[in-house]
Amino acid sequence: MASYNRVVLIGNLTRDVEIRHTSNSRMAVCQNAIAVNDRRKNASGEWVDETTFVDVTFFGRMAELVSEYLSKGAPIFIEGRLKLDTWEKDGQKRSKLYVIAERMQFLSGKPEGGAGPRNKPSGSVGNAPARFADNGFVAQQNGYPAQQEDMHTSEIHEEPLYQGEEMPF
Repeated sequence: MASYNRVVLIGNLTRDVEIRHTSNSRMAVCQNAIAVNDRRKNASGEWVDETTFVDVTFFGRMAELVSEYLSKGAPIFIEGRLKLDTWEKDGQKRSKLYVIAERMQFLSGKPEGGAGPRNKPSGSVGNAPARFADNGFVAQQNGYPAQQEDMHTSEIHEEPLYQGEEMPF
C-alpha cells in the first residue's frame, strides 16, 4: 500500500526562537510552533476565525537560519513531514504529533535600513526578497541555487499548471 507524508503550512511563529544542539553530533535543533489561521462561515453565515497551533522542528542549517533571522510573530512557509513520538510517563502512554521541516521560506524580508539579522523592529517588512532554505542550502526567492543538483526539478514550474477553464475544481 502506498503512503504519502507531506505537510505544507503558512503561519506565524508563536514564540521567540531558541536553538539547541544535539549532544552526540552537535547538530543544531530548533523547536517552535506556528499559528495557522483559517476563516470560514458558520451555520448562521457569520465569519469565524479559527487558529491551529502546530509544533515544528528544524534541524541543521535550517535551524540556524530560523534562529538567526526570525522571532515571535514572523510569517513563514514550511514544507515537511509528520512525525509521531510516543513515550510513557508515570505509567501513562503519551504521544505528540509534530512537523519536521524539510523546506522553509521566510515570508518577510529584512527591515529597511537594517543590515543584519535579528535587529529588526517588530512587524517591519522592508524591501528585501524572501529567503528560502532547503536541506541546508539558501538562495534568493525565484533565484537559482548554488548547487543545481539539490533542487527537485519536478517542484519547479515555469508556467501555470492549469490555464483558464482547465482548473480541476
